[in-house]
Amino acid sequence: MTDTALISGTGAVQEPGTGGRKISTAENRFAEAALDAHKQRGLQLAVRARWIALPIIAVFIIFLNPAWEILYYHGILALLCLNGWFISRVGKVGRSRLELFLIFLDLLIMTIGLVMPNPFDAREIPVAMQYRFDNFQYFFVILAAGTMAYSWRTVIAIGTWTATMWLSALALAWWFATPVPGLSEAVAATLGFAPELAEFFDPNSFVIQLRVQEAVVFVLVAVTLGFSVRRFNALLRSNASLERERANLSRYFSPNVVDQLSQNDEPLKQVRSENVAVLFIDIVGFTRLSSGMDPRMVIDLLREFHGRMEGEVFRHHGTLDKYLGDGLMATFGTPVAGRQDATNALACAHSMRGSLIAWNRERARQGKAEIRAGIGIHYGEALLGDIGSNRLEFAVLGMTVNIAARLENLTRKLQAGIVISETLAAQVRAEQAGLDLLDGNARHPDQEVRGLDQPMTVLAWT
Repeated sequence: MTDTALISGTGAVQEPGTGGRKISTAENRFAEAALDAHKQRGLQLAVRARWIALPIIAVFIIFLNPAWEILYYHGILALLCLNGWFISRVGKVGRSRLELFLIFLDLLIMTIGLVMPNPFDAREIPVAMQYRFDNFQYFFVILAAGTMAYSWRTVIAIGTWTATMWLSALALAWWFATPVPGLSEAVAATLGFAPELAEFFDPNSFVIQLRVQEAVVFVLVAVTLGFSVRRFNALLRSNASLERERANLSRYFSPNVVDQLSQNDEPLKQVRSENVAVLFIDIVGFTRLSSGMDPRMVIDLLREFHGRMEGEVFRHHGTLDKYLGDGLMATFGTPVAGRQDATNALACAHSMRGSLIAWNRERARQGKAEIRAGIGIHYGEALLGDIGSNRLEFAVLGMTVNIAARLENLTRKLQAGIVISETLAAQVRAEQAGLDLLDGNARHPDQEVRGLDQPMTVLAWT
C-alpha cells in the first residue's frame, strides 16, 4: 500500500512529505519504481528476519519449557514462516487485497496460537495464564519486520488489527473460560490483606487493565513507527528524484563531472567564456551506407555507434553536447575547465578510432560493411551557459565550435580519420600530459577553412 498521490490537472502530483511541491508524472514514476524496488528488497529482508527470529524463538521456548507439548508452538512458528514467504511473493507497491489478507492471517495465527490453550498439554492451566506469560511481546517481532516493507498505513493497520484481535480474544476468553477451582481462594487466603496483590497473583485473573495497557502501548508504537515509515518513504522519493536528476546529468557529462555538478548549487547558471576543446565526429558516407538498409537496422547501427563513441567521451572526461544524426559533438573543459582538456580531447579521438577498428572487425565477421568516421578537434575560447526559457539547455557557442565542425568536414578532403588544429596541438604540448598522442601525424599547412579569413595549419592522422 502506498500513500495516495493527489493528482492535479497539470499532469503533476503532489506527494506527502514534499512540502506541497508538485512532482512531474515522469518523476513520480521514477520515485514509484524506486519504492517498488525498496519494497521488494524490504520484503526479502523481512522474510529473512522472520526466518532468523522465529527459529531463535523456537529454541528459546525449549529452554523455557523443555517438554514435548511445545511442538504445538513450533507448528505455529512454522506456519508464520510459511505465511511470510507467501506475503513476499504477492507483495507489491499499490493496494493488494491478497497481501493484506495474508498480513491479517499472520496476526490471526499469532493470536490464536498465543491465546488458545495447548491441546497437547494435559496439565490443567487456567486460560488466564496464557495472558500472564507475556506472550504479547512476540507481536513486536511482526511489527518490526513490517516496517522493512510496508507502507505507513499498513504498519498502523498491523497495530490496530493486533490490538483489536488481542482484546477480542481477551473478551471471549473472559466470557467462556472456566476458572480452575481452588486457586483463587488459595491466593485470597494468603494475600487477603492486599486485594490488589491478590488479584494480580490470582491465576484465574486476566488482569484486564494490563491487557488493555499492552494493546494501547502496541497501537502507540505502531503509529509512531508508521509515521517514521512515512517520513522514510518521503525521503526515498526525494532521493529518487535526485538520482533521476543525476541519471539525466550522466547522459551528458562524465561521472567525475556529475559528481562535481551534484555538489554545487546551480553551477551552469552563470554565462561565461572559457577555453575548451570541441570535438565533432561523423560517419563518412552514411547516406550511401544506409540507403539500402531496413530503417530498424539503421537505428540499431546509430545506437551502437553513438553508444561506443559516447563511452569514449565519458571515459576521457568529456561532455556529450548533442547527437547530430550520424555523429555527435563533445566538449572537453565543460562545464568546469580541467588541467588537460586538449589532451583528453585528442586521446578521446584516438580511442574513438581504436573503437571503430575493433567494431569493424566484428562487423567483418558478420559480413557487414565497414564504418568509417571523420573526427575534427579545435581548441579555443567559447561562450558557455544555459539557453532557452522554460526548457533550459547547456550550450557551448562561438567560433571554436564552428572551426571544429569545419575540421571534421576537412577529413574528407584530406582522406584522414582525425584532423586537429595547430592551436589544439600547441595546447597539448603546453599541458605536457600526452605528447606521444601527437606522434604519427601529417602536417597540412595553408588549409582554407570556411569562416576564417586566413588559412590555417592542421595535423591529420589517417
